Amino acid sequence: MVHQNPSDQELTQLLTNATTIAVVGASSNPDRASYGIIQKLQKAGYRVIPVNPRETEILGERSYPSLADVPGHIDIVDVFRRAEDTPGIADEAVTIGATALWLQNGIVSDEAAARAKAGGLIVVMDTCIGATHSLLRIPPKNKQV
Repeated sequence: MVHQNPSDQELTQLLTNATTIAVVGASSNPDRASYGIIQKLQKAGYRVIPVNPRETEILGERSYPSLADVPGHIDIVDVFRRAEDTPGIADEAVTIGATALWLQNGIVSDEAAARAKAGGLIVVMDTCIGATHSLLRIPPKNKQV
């Protein structure tokens, strides 16, 4: 079965209700897309947790080697990794009880989507979380009324 991303209404609800986003494949290199997305999400009021075993801190947040190492609840697992790496990440996201698995632009894995959906997660593929946040005009967390 071909994956279909959630509707704009469902994405709006997901991004409005989420407070914590883990960025798998986060980089401290300002030239990398993940760095810019972390900045954007932080400015929007989310708690953003970098997940990369080769990083110690990114934009003031401690980086963790894996999702399992992150303390507390994660709402959205945002992935900046190759498609072939995503099924294992989907399994981890299910194991930690995340709400959603979000694969960034250019990342498509039907296997990861199937595993995440089977675990009860919302799945978004081949879509930039930052662009979606802007397009749907999600209000910043610190300015919600």
